Amino acid sequence: MSIPTPFVSRAMGIEDDWIDYNGHLNMAYYNVLFDRCSDEAFETMGMGLDYVKQRRLTIYTAEVHVCYVRELHLDHKVNVSFQLLDHDEKRLRAYQEIRHVDGWLAATSESLSLHVDMSGPKVAPFPADVLTKIEAMRAAHAALPMPERAGRSIGIKARRV
Repeated sequence: MSIPTPFVSRAMGIEDDWIDYNGHLNMAYYNVLFDRCSDEAFETMGMGLDYVKQRRLTIYTAEVHVCYVRELHLDHKVNVSFQLLDHDEKRLRAYQEIRHVDGWLAATSESLSLHVDMSGPKVAPFPADVLTKIEAMRAAHAALPMPERAGRSIGIKARRV
């Protein structure tokens, strides 16, 4: 299995209904773009729609940190990347970037996802065949540098007068 480093989505457009009253992409829809790319990456790792339907196993998002870097508008086309930073037997940590097709950075996202058995629902280990694909993607992505924006936290530093 050839694994892109990082995984990059198909080109995606901005939909009319996603533009807010400020004339740019509403913050919620950046997450839709990240999610669509994640779905493509999960499919590569064997966790697509068939996986959900046939095995009743899926991925839930536990935590997300989004940084909005530059506005997107209706006429823009983007690609979204997915870099698997870490994993264990039940979780995935990923970093993503939305880039305009011209190359400039629009937003970043870091997420922690849980593998879920839908019969519970409860967090459950990845099956061996899927874990093998996850490990292959992680090994391929390990050659990439740690993104500068990964591991950020939110805070306001106190000003000293």
